[in-house]
Amino acid sequence: MTYAPALPLGGYAGWTFLKRTYATQVRAFVASPELKRDEDYFRAKIGSVKTAEQLVSDRRLLKVALGAYGLEGDINSKFFIRKVLEDGTLKEGALANRLADKQYKALSAGFGFGDFSVPRTQLSDFADKTLALYRTRSFEAAVGTQNNDMRLALNAERELPAIAKKTGSDAAKWFTVMGNAPLRQVFETALNLPASIGTLDLDQQLEAFRSRADAVFGDEGVAQFATPARMDALVRRFLLQSEVATIASAQSASAGALAMMQQSANFARSLRGAG
Repeated sequence: MTYAPALPLGGYAGWTFLKRTYATQVRAFVASPELKRDEDYFRAKIGSVKTAEQLVSDRRLLKVALGAYGLEGDINSKFFIRKVLEDGTLKEGALANRLADKQYKALSAGFGFGDFSVPRTQLSDFADKTLALYRTRSFEAAVGTQNNDMRLALNAERELPAIAKKTGSDAAKWFTVMGNAPLRQVFETALNLPASIGTLDLDQQLEAFRSRADAVFGDEGVAQFATPARMDALVRRFLLQSEVATIASAQSASAGALAMMQQSANFARSLRGAG
């Protein structure tokens, strides 16, 4: 039986509890028999895999491979995943490079089937590195089954500082954030940006993210999130804004239900009056 993460509270209070107990909960989770079986199988078999076709043909191996990159939902899309892997990332026009979700690019680069004559599956430390990703992502996914906001927050805390510390322009960093669906959701919620912003030209989207970040945090750059204090401020605002949106949605639904009940009561009274 797989360990179920303990999340007694939602919102920022729940987040502080999760962070306080994180190490203990992860240890309990990775000790789960199901996870151990997945890891043992992957470690025993992955070294014999030299092509993308071999990987996607083994569902148990593919489960770990996709889970390590947060793409477990594509487990049944074998042809698509094979194409992503076989194209690699170094060739012009490679499928992974053209997809908005850059996790596919990370997956393809991580396995190296389309980029190198000898794939990374043949490296001595490949299994260890991939399984480390799988453990982390699997725990986050388990958290997400109970509270998806917590999963998004964990993902942001893990991925965003690395992006923030990269060399390169601030615009390139923002485009990386905007192309990462989970990170983008965190920022859209925290900065109170409408989902419709995705229909704008990319340069207009960039300006919107920058201006809102400056208004909220006093800094328009992604580099600020390399610091733990600013990262915590982002997560706190994301969780609080998400709570506010959930409450507002519930109140709107309740108001709508009450209005329908009142209309029904009025209609019933009118029928009695007509009789």
